[in-house]
Amino acid sequence: MNKGIWYGISAYVMWGLFPVYWKWLHKVPALQLICHRILWSCLILIGFIVLTRQIKAFRENALQSSILPIYIIAALLIGVNWTIYIWGVNSGYIIETSLGYFINPLISILLGVIFLRERLRLWQWIPIGLAALGVLYLAFAYGRLPWIALTLASTFSLYGLVKKTAPLNALYGLTLETGLLSLPALLYLLYVENIDQGAFLHLGTIPDILMIGAGLMTTVPLLCFSSAVQLTPLTLMGILQYISPTLQFLLGVLVYRESFTGAQLIGFCIVWAALIILGVEGMFAHRRQNTKSAV
Repeated sequence: MNKGIWYGISAYVMWGLFPVYWKWLHKVPALQLICHRILWSCLILIGFIVLTRQIKAFRENALQSSILPIYIIAALLIGVNWTIYIWGVNSGYIIETSLGYFINPLISILLGVIFLRERLRLWQWIPIGLAALGVLYLAFAYGRLPWIALTLASTFSLYGLVKKTAPLNALYGLTLETGLLSLPALLYLLYVENIDQGAFLHLGTIPDILMIGAGLMTTVPLLCFSSAVQLTPLTLMGILQYISPTLQFLLGVLVYRESFTGAQLIGFCIVWAALIILGVEGMFAHRRQNTKSAV
């Protein structure tokens, strides 16, 4: 097994275990927690760029007015995604957050059709239709639309769409995005501190360390993921990506004992069936393409 696969597995396992980390910080309001995640991530990323002597390259590539609009949009999308995710985890909706990342690849494919005018094969339309059916079924099972899952899937898919046309690499891009979000994050934390509602330095040493550690929890998996993408075929990365929502789902059901009815299981099974069809179709398409290339 090459290093790229290990990097990929490491990234997705860390992302899959995120709920455990955020649960340790359940006393911290989600908005404050996301602000700490942004600030400490930004500081760590800038520190990494400085230590690796990339600061000049970062300034030359990232600090251009022509590329700022696309990264402002990316920053807003990832900010909303992180906030809803942390709120969902700490409010007892880990299972629903996992659903969001299960259906994310299907929404990404649909966005490719809508915005990039990509053409889908028949066996790609079938899983998209199945996933839509599964979401509708879950709406009846929940008694409401699974809005947490849909928001997570749509914001992350749109974020991926924006990043597809963005000019910076993952490291510079995330540094710029967190940098753009850092000022409002800092202002909000100063505001809650001023009205005596701040969590940092008020809940004890362990929560403070964990809030600071949110930066590492953001950057380390990302760097592993970036390395994995460079060393591992995208088809294999597409399979590995399901490690994360699977771990989240198991944590929600087995560890945190969230409610999970038989009706919900049927809805999830429909979505899982869609993902299996999509994965199998992708493998056959990849083999056909390789065969044609060989000829």
